[in-house]
Amino acid sequence: MNADQSRVRGSGSRARLMPQSLPGFIWRISGRHQIVLSALSIIVFLLSAAPLEVQRRIVNEAFKGGIYKPILVLALAYVGLALAEGVIKLAMNVYRGWVGENALRWLRRSVNRLQAGLAEDESTDEALGIETSMMLAEAEPIAGFVASSVSEPLLQGGLLLTVFGYMIYLQPFMALVAFAVFSPQIVIVPVMQRAINRRVARRIATLREVSAAMVGARANAGALDLLQEERIDRVFAFNMGIFKLKFSMNFLMNLLHHAGTAGVLGIGGWFVVTGETEVGTVVAFISGLAKINDPWGDLVNWFRDLSSTSTRYGLIADAMNTLAAHDVPGLGRPRPAPAQPAAVSGS
Repeated sequence: MNADQSRVRGSGSRARLMPQSLPGFIWRISGRHQIVLSALSIIVFLLSAAPLEVQRRIVNEAFKGGIYKPILVLALAYVGLALAEGVIKLAMNVYRGWVGENALRWLRRSVNRLQAGLAEDESTDEALGIETSMMLAEAEPIAGFVASSVSEPLLQGGLLLTVFGYMIYLQPFMALVAFAVFSPQIVIVPVMQRAINRRVARRIATLREVSAAMVGARANAGALDLLQEERIDRVFAFNMGIFKLKFSMNFLMNLLHHAGTAGVLGIGGWFVVTGETEVGTVVAFISGLAKINDPWGDLVNWFRDLSSTSTRYGLIADAMNTLAAHDVPGLGRPRPAPAQPAAVSGS
């Protein structure tokens, strides 16, 4: 463990338990693991266009007629490529799960140490409420994002570029139509995402108020707190607003995807009739659009998670660094091994 991870205060200056920025935390908690995950992502998206080409050749061979052996060989090649891609994705997803759980363990242990070390006069209801909220609600989504923070945009962005590049190679005009269908999302998604982020930040702040009030309610057992019920209603309203924006965004993305499929079928069918392209090319384009839709949606989800997780992380880092600024017993000295947080490097 690095000294700046365990030391809260030294030489009269306040040291931070957590970096102020989400990227800084990700690098410190899992830097070298992100490099390995990125390498696996590159391998996956480099393999992504190969099945489309094999599929195109199988269809064209079938329409030409003749011997069946080349089709069989291509079919086996398709299975082999799908198997290789699936195995690498499996390894990457398991590795991501480990990275995320390791980050979650570190966050929970850090919060636990802060809570255990607070002096009695510092353990206010508000502080305990914030710690409870961080431990149970806020740490998990942050740790989950750590697992996919670098490899996910690299993988999905690489898939988009690889598949689009292959489609341009096959038929530039049809590729242009496909791109035109997805381009409105470049404007729609950021606008709707900003609205979601505002609601996420307000929901987190309200949940902290709820946690603090629940701890304080022990002193007034049986009393009905109307302000607390109002807070719970506000959380409900924030969640419903997030759901409406999120699923409206998904609806628009799916609608544009189907519009792109219709455009490719119409233009591709015309090109086949006029002899300007082959049936296999149209089939490959339809499969390519399906391959683009999922990565595009995953990339949009990643940007959405980045925004909301940055908001969450800023709140939890401020709260933990504020609590750590107190002279908490034990945080500045080595503790027994079972009580120590996992190393920030993730090893």
